[in-house]
Amino acid sequence: MSDSKLPPPLPAQPVDGPGSPRDVPPLPGTYPIDPATLPGAIRDELEAPDPVAIDTASAELRDGLNRCPKCGSTDIRHKPGTDLLVCQYCRNEWHGERVEEVFGFGAGLDTLTGTVVASGARDIAADAAALMSFKCSGCGAEVTVNTENAMTARCHWCRHVFGINEQVPNGAVPDAVLPFHIKKDDAVARIRQFVDKRRLLALKAFKDQFTPENVVGVYLPYMIVDARASAAVAGEGEVETRRYTRGTDNNKKTYYDADVYRVERQVDFTVDDLPLESSAERGNLDIQANTNNIINTILPFDTKNAVRWNASYLSGFTSEKRNRNVEHLRPRLEDQLLSIARAQVEGSARRYDRGVRWEQEQLEVHGTRWVSMYLPVWLYSYHQPGRNGGLLHYIAVNGRTGETMGSVPVQQWKLLLAALVTGTIIESAVIAFLVSTV
Repeated sequence: MSDSKLPPPLPAQPVDGPGSPRDVPPLPGTYPIDPATLPGAIRDELEAPDPVAIDTASAELRDGLNRCPKCGSTDIRHKPGTDLLVCQYCRNEWHGERVEEVFGFGAGLDTLTGTVVASGARDIAADAAALMSFKCSGCGAEVTVNTENAMTARCHWCRHVFGINEQVPNGAVPDAVLPFHIKKDDAVARIRQFVDKRRLLALKAFKDQFTPENVVGVYLPYMIVDARASAAVAGEGEVETRRYTRGTDNNKKTYYDADVYRVERQVDFTVDDLPLESSAERGNLDIQANTNNIINTILPFDTKNAVRWNASYLSGFTSEKRNRNVEHLRPRLEDQLLSIARAQVEGSARRYDRGVRWEQEQLEVHGTRWVSMYLPVWLYSYHQPGRNGGLLHYIAVNGRTGETMGSVPVQQWKLLLAALVTGTIIESAVIAFLVSTV
């Protein structure tokens, strides 16, 4: 009988192949990796300093109570049509601090280096709770706010109003908010006017159910990004030298002769306050499922006037939480920066009258600054039943400028009839013109 306490004998030869020690990766830290042996992009990412956070939290509001500086009341609301907060008890009014001035977000674009992140834009903790609880200092009761659908709550005993002002790591609290200026009545009128212009072709069910009074004021989460970047583009440009026609009657064909040139451009530029959707749902631009792209058509917002976060601005409105981090949004940012770079060099390539086909593009982002912000939008929605869950239509109104755009479901047979009628009218007009010139 063998002694079970003795270790098993070592193999006569080193074990190799699948499942052997050579096939199993070493434990973390066992064999340190030399960054110099890695590809450049991976090496740069490993050696890059951690993102720098700018603390935008309001220490005086962390207890959830926003007190009137005159009387101490906590029943504070946003004054419609302005950037002011107003006390519902003594009617005192005051203006929130603009983040551009408080934190200097409008300065230093030409010296941005690395990744600078405001504290409200830091990564979301996957296990962060949606429920926030406060102990009321007035009566001692427990007040709970569900940040999935609200940012303020009132104590049911002493009527104190609590707001989520502490930057909890669940994406609910941004660095800044841009208050509504357009009132609901104005937004309803704009949506009604937009639909009335398109009512002739609209789906009957949509017209029967159209109730613009159901419009909802919602604060949508965005990342507002400053960036300093360089871009290089290269391709072929053509300058037309001759144009001629060959063939007769209906067989005529136009030909071009052109000189072809190699075109290269390089540009250094900065971007100030570029908005990126930081909600995965709103960033989904699948036109088969929704018309989220409508929201982009009501840009821009005057983000320079955004004020420091205060939950009192959200009283009476809904909001959506941010669920995308900085790293999730980098590819989108780089696409936007390349588009900006192409626009920057367009003016210098106008001599190529046949156009330029850019075949190579290179972007280098030197520095970025990320600020989380709520932007105000009035939204009216309509779900059109259909295959694969149907289509969700939106009509959106910019809560600052009143810019309105939307999607109205149309009756297909009406659209086809309108196209046929329009084509017939144009054809008749052409025939009449040809007859009159004979």
